[in-house]
Amino acid sequence: MVRRLLRWIGTGLLFLVVALCLSAVLVPPFLDRIYYRGRATGHFDGDRFFNPDGVDDAGPPGGGSRAGFLLSRLTGDDSRATWPDRVPVVRARPPERVTGDRMLATWVGHATVLVQTAGLNILTDPVWSDRAGPFGVGPRRVAVPGIRFEDLPPIDVVLVSHNHYDHLDLDTLKRLWARDRPRIVTSLGNDAVISKAGVPAVALDWNGRVPLPGGGEIVVTRNHHWGSRWFADRNRALWSSFVVRLPAGNIFFAGDTGPGDLRWPAEAAALGPVRLALIPVGAFRFAPGQMSTSSHIGPGDAALVFDRLRAGTGLPIHWGTFQLSDEGWDTPPRLLAEVIGCLRRDGIAVGRFGAVAIGRSVDIPAVPVQPAAAGRRPQVADVERCLATPVAQALR
Repeated sequence: MVRRLLRWIGTGLLFLVVALCLSAVLVPPFLDRIYYRGRATGHFDGDRFFNPDGVDDAGPPGGGSRAGFLLSRLTGDDSRATWPDRVPVVRARPPERVTGDRMLATWVGHATVLVQTAGLNILTDPVWSDRAGPFGVGPRRVAVPGIRFEDLPPIDVVLVSHNHYDHLDLDTLKRLWARDRPRIVTSLGNDAVISKAGVPAVALDWNGRVPLPGGGEIVVTRNHHWGSRWFADRNRALWSSFVVRLPAGNIFFAGDTGPGDLRWPAEAAALGPVRLALIPVGAFRFAPGQMSTSSHIGPGDAALVFDRLRAGTGLPIHWGTFQLSDEGWDTPPRLLAEVIGCLRRDGIAVGRFGAVAIGRSVDIPAVPVQPAAAGRRPQVADVERCLATPVAQALR
């Protein structure tokens, strides 16, 4: 009996080893998807997209193997800070429309923001699902959406920055399309992913433009990131930020981005005065001691992005909803406040850039001609000095 059991175990292990060896050959081509075909450009080699200002992290964040990284995230066997299971959220019930020059912004959570202005309702990277991942597997949200889906006003425009699951949620897009038939704007190749849910989207290259009803336009702009839905489809679709150009001041949505060359914010600013900038500040500390990665900016780089946009108001996003990296739940806004306060104490000009609660609707002031604060503009060395203070270094 024991011998037979050992034989069964041995046979099972042999089949497992063979299956793993075959998967290394068969699975990646099977999972690969060709989302876009077109001519080569300065950021597309005819096969895959790339960052013209440098590569993203080719390996998993923090080093090691990608399989080990994914396993540690799935099992919770990693060095991440302990997050709360749930955080309290007071949900907003926004008006159906905001007309004229008034602008109202409501952070729904993660990278999802509702911006209402000029009679338009604009939604960024909408995710109402409880998990950010395929097949119901992935990080679970600790904060419910700041607006119940049933309380969403009619949505006119949806911006989808790239195809990662915490930004491109097919279930949510399908619900929005069935209810409102919004115009969905994204970057090249992501329309092929979205179409799997039976939803049409307009996909454009960087610098592509889409007119808005009643005037204005959406411009797809450069940032620094990467894309993938599976293991072998890396960078088959493009990533982007967006500028929504409006007479009363532009909206900038950074999507998901690393710092790259940090010239892309000025490129967006060149399209006109930025009234509201939606800038990520979380998922930056994939390894202890990091203040950013090549794929994500942290609060320090976010302060530089905000300044180089010359924006009137900044809203920090991409934190406090899904645990994606090592930092604590509220470390991003606390570190951002420390950096901004440190810069101001040194007499360096910084605009209005601070965290708001999920579900809180805020009125966005008109764009100033120039930020009123006196003093020089912040530089990389200034931010590095502010990140080295005892208060900043104590945050984890």
